[in-house]
Amino acid sequence: MANFKVFNRSTRPLYTQNVNTYASPGIGTQAGSGAASAGESFTLTSGSVSVPASQNLLLQINNPSGSGKSVYVSRISGGATAAAAVNVYSGGTITSGTTLTPQNNLFGSSIASVVTARQNNGTLGGTPVLYLNLPVTTGIYSMTLDGSLVVPPGQTLSVTLGTGALTASVNLTWWEA
Repeated sequence: MANFKVFNRSTRPLYTQNVNTYASPGIGTQAGSGAASAGESFTLTSGSVSVPASQNLLLQINNPSGSGKSVYVSRISGGATAAAAVNVYSGGTITSGTTLTPQNNLFGSSIASVVTARQNNGTLGGTPVLYLNLPVTTGIYSMTLDGSLVVPPGQTLSVTLGTGALTASVNLTWWEA
């Protein structure tokens, strides 16, 4: 391979060359795969929750000031038994509710996430900033973000699913670096 040009010519189409793909195939992975292998990838789930009429399922992670790590959101997924909207916010307040523990995606790892997490039914308080809105019909939904939403220290990410009488779930996956 000594005589191959390193750069493509601008007047020609982009070309690539795979050598011996049977013995050493090209492997592509998502950005968070290395974090999962290192024990720095986490999942938080609301579980299947009954949401009363005129309320939302609320799920939130807070990256505390001084944590020394940023949170890179990989995926938001779940399901709903009725039409609803999934909203992703920066900020927001969940009053009371349940404190959750994120699970490490490297099974058996003792590494804990830096975030604190909370879940409840109701209305998101405070002055959150809407980043993503996904109207969903009955069934499952999935937003693949591959780290494109970053929650630095001192910031909060909130996900709401509703409004209405339904059974729903929200799953949040991220890595920390």
